[in-house]
Amino acid sequence: MTKKPCNPFVGVEYTGVDYDDLQDPTLWAELVDSLHAHDVVVVRSIDLTPHQQIELARRLGSPVPFVISKYRHPEFEEIMISSNEQKDGKPVGVARVGNFWHQDSTFVADPAPFTMLHGVNVPSTSGHTQFASAVDVYERLSEEWRVRLADRTGNHTVSKRLRIRPEHVGLSAAEFRAQAEHEHPPVQHPVICKDEQTGRAYVYGSREYMDGVEGFDPNENEAFFSMLDELITDESHVYTHQWTPNDLVIWKTRTTYHIATEVEPGVGRTVHRVSIEAADSDAAPVEERVQ
Repeated sequence: MTKKPCNPFVGVEYTGVDYDDLQDPTLWAELVDSLHAHDVVVVRSIDLTPHQQIELARRLGSPVPFVISKYRHPEFEEIMISSNEQKDGKPVGVARVGNFWHQDSTFVADPAPFTMLHGVNVPSTSGHTQFASAVDVYERLSEEWRVRLADRTGNHTVSKRLRIRPEHVGLSAAEFRAQAEHEHPPVQHPVICKDEQTGRAYVYGSREYMDGVEGFDPNENEAFFSMLDELITDESHVYTHQWTPNDLVIWKTRTTYHIATEVEPGVGRTVHRVSIEAADSDAAPVEERVQ
């Protein structure tokens, strides 16, 4: 087994580890510690059955059945299939997922703390996943922004990313937004949070899942989003995960920004995704994965 940082700012990569190895309590505890310390854990080329993926997820918390049944794994409702492939002329899963920088499900009051992806059929030349640490973003804030954002609240919404469905045809933009906010009421979170496990401060929020910062005028909000976009997308601080078959990637949803890059035309890509609630949570699943 080898272990190395993905880059100096986010992520740890393990190689030479299989499912049986992860039954060792000491190794599993080390992996979880790495997850909390570095926000993302990559286990390269670990051959897992769907049942084994669910078993690993249950060791972190409570896997949540995906809200849209047609995109669930046919045998394991906790697994969402993200895929651009088809079988018998029908989509295997959700074809276009998370192609914008975000933290998972910030538009709900209590987002699931972990996400787990297993690469089933993954190209190495496209369809990468990029990660940035929200802790690292906070550490690069100017002192002026730290002061401005201290004790501020962010207004989070899914309305910017909610897909138009057949029942929305004929609605005006204002009507569509009103209906979206009725179905998914906006929520508020502190802009600067502290990680419960490590005590590290991090920025919580992104342009696509926020209306803005409470008390900021439109110009101030645009300045905030522009500053945040620049920090998140700084290539020197971003880890680009180029998938290899059977990679397992786990991340902390609150402290990790990520984006799925485009898959080149004519190339198939399928991953199995599990959203993991805290073990004692009774929160309902959310529709974030199809935005």
